[in-house]
Amino acid sequence: MVKFLILGSVPFERTNRVWLSPHRGKQGIGIGKMTALKDRNIALVITGGIAAYKAAELARLYIKAEARVRAAMTDAAQKFITPLTFQTLTGHTAATSLWSENRPEIGHISLADWAHAVVVAPATANILAKISYGLADDFVSTFLLAVKAPILVCPSMNVNMFENPVVQENLERLRKRGVQVAAPGSGYLACGWTGTGRMAEPADIVEETRRLFTTGDLAGQRVLVTAGPTREAWDDIRYISNRSSGQMGLALAQSARRRGAVVTLITGPVAFGPPYGIQTVAVESTRDMLAAVQEHLPQNDVLIKAAAPGDFRPAARVRGKIKKGDTPPPIDLARNPDILKTVAPDKGHRIIVGFAAESENLIPSAKSKLQSKNMDLCVANQIGRPGEAFGSPTNRVWIVDRVGGVEEIPLADKEDVAGRILDRIADLIRQRKM
Repeated sequence: MVKFLILGSVPFERTNRVWLSPHRGKQGIGIGKMTALKDRNIALVITGGIAAYKAAELARLYIKAEARVRAAMTDAAQKFITPLTFQTLTGHTAATSLWSENRPEIGHISLADWAHAVVVAPATANILAKISYGLADDFVSTFLLAVKAPILVCPSMNVNMFENPVVQENLERLRKRGVQVAAPGSGYLACGWTGTGRMAEPADIVEETRRLFTTGDLAGQRVLVTAGPTREAWDDIRYISNRSSGQMGLALAQSARRRGAVVTLITGPVAFGPPYGIQTVAVESTRDMLAAVQEHLPQNDVLIKAAAPGDFRPAARVRGKIKKGDTPPPIDLARNPDILKTVAPDKGHRIIVGFAAESENLIPSAKSKLQSKNMDLCVANQIGRPGEAFGSPTNRVWIVDRVGGVEEIPLADKEDVAGRILDRIADLIRQRKM
């Protein structure tokens, strides 16, 4: 059975402290290691829309992620971008015709057998209609009928075309066949209109492609993740903070979404933008983060507290700027609330995972925190070592569980570490269902 995933969503919007960002755009985060795409065969289908030029960047990103790419193009697509472009990028001749005389195999069948996934970008109103009705009058439409691999469709068209009842009926027909449908992004369109119809950015399409190859063992789960540092204001321009970059929390949030979870990410001040497809709540201080966790926890099944909130804050918040004098002014500190200890009494059925960053007595400290903060798992990492913990793309951790077990995860990319942590969470969910 052919599976379709139609890309796109509502435009980037901010409501109070909450970002809903299915389309991150060019200011978003990088695409990371993309290990899920390594050695995968991706058939990239380009149809005749102005967004066809973005398909070249999409091909480059797939190859950077160590996927194998072959292109197929409609006649209309070749009016916007040449087959030579994709031959140069992929190392393979782009498929353009059913009637090629220099191929011994049946081209559309052999490409369909080769593909692990198919990505149609851009997907015009025309190709959506052909897929919907099963028409096959050129290489691309015939190939799409022969494919058994998952298909990722990225709609792109004028806003009036997209909103036309015929296009919407075609999309609804696909929905009834089990198709997941989300609107394309909104913004300024090449035709001069502003509205819905923008093809997703290439990096976001790559992120969605990864989901095609990721286990759905967290489907139906709602996961709340915290990430990054907090800032505790001293005056209007100075604050106390720490070196957390938020990369571990980001990796956990993205990996959980790829595995089927609905994810909410609460971040302190971080360098990355709201990740694709994840509701993101931006906070400043530890008390702000606590309030956000208390607000969102009741709707979630899992809490992963990967943030590094400040333990202390200036006791007095000074308005304006503290003037520089001959003698540095003193800073009196007050304790911040402990987020996990505060929410633990209301844990209920939820799975809670916390982190313990320590310079010494790592495992004993993690075991103590696990008990005192009512965690199900405590992830311990050693600070002060190169490539580990704060500010690094890699991490080395030990996962401590409630029965005293300790699992070491050697130094690895934070996405890989996130996957191992989520494996343990998925195991706990399965055990509770037994």
